[in-house]
Amino acid sequence: MIRTQPADRRVRGYVGGELVVDTVDPLYVWEGPHYPQWYVPAADVIDGALRPSAAGTTRRSPSRGDATVLDLVVGGRTIPDAAWTHDDSPIEELRGRVRFEWSALDAWFEEDEEVFVHPRDPATRIQILPSSRHVVVRVDGIVVADTVQPTFLYETHLPRRTYIPKVDVRMDLLRPTDASTGCPYKGFARYWTLVTPSGEHADIAWSYPTPLRESAAIAGLVAFYDDRVELDVL
Repeated sequence: MIRTQPADRRVRGYVGGELVVDTVDPLYVWEGPHYPQWYVPAADVIDGALRPSAAGTTRRSPSRGDATVLDLVVGGRTIPDAAWTHDDSPIEELRGRVRFEWSALDAWFEEDEEVFVHPRDPATRIQILPSSRHVVVRVDGIVVADTVQPTFLYETHLPRRTYIPKVDVRMDLLRPTDASTGCPYKGFARYWTLVTPSGEHADIAWSYPTPLRESAAIAGLVAFYDDRVELDVL
């Protein structure tokens, strides 16, 4: 069952410096269980920018119905299959609205704050708590982190993560990698591979050098995947 909810905020989307979407009537649509997408009124998309898919791409959803797939033409660029509509959808709220592929636009904003990766779920909460508990992280029998000043991050529907100051981490055992992930609540993380005499553990640790405002308290701290290390919280 598709869930929808009005999003009481202004949403804008840009390609280059050109404003493509500007609406105060976005709709959250949970196409999957984990986070919503925005469906915006077709009238709030720049005139003439959406055209039928040149590739003849089609989409079918058992719950939303057949979609008309659209190319986005703006600023001298054609972005194929950038959006679609469900104008004959059995879900009335979707009719007359456009759903964009997130990456088809260069930037998205809620009010005047940029949003990354996907729309933020209004029910998701980030809670960051400093602690004085003793935390020890071991890999291959080696203590790779030992701290009495951890920071615990709680994110709705996800396991608790433990962030540790770099001064309490064996940074000499970590090698930076090119891996990167993005989160709409925390920002963009960089990763390290851990090297021990027993072998390498690829991308086992990460950090947010410049997290988003609501997660500023974890800036520069290091976290490990709990299921790949021996983590003791005492």
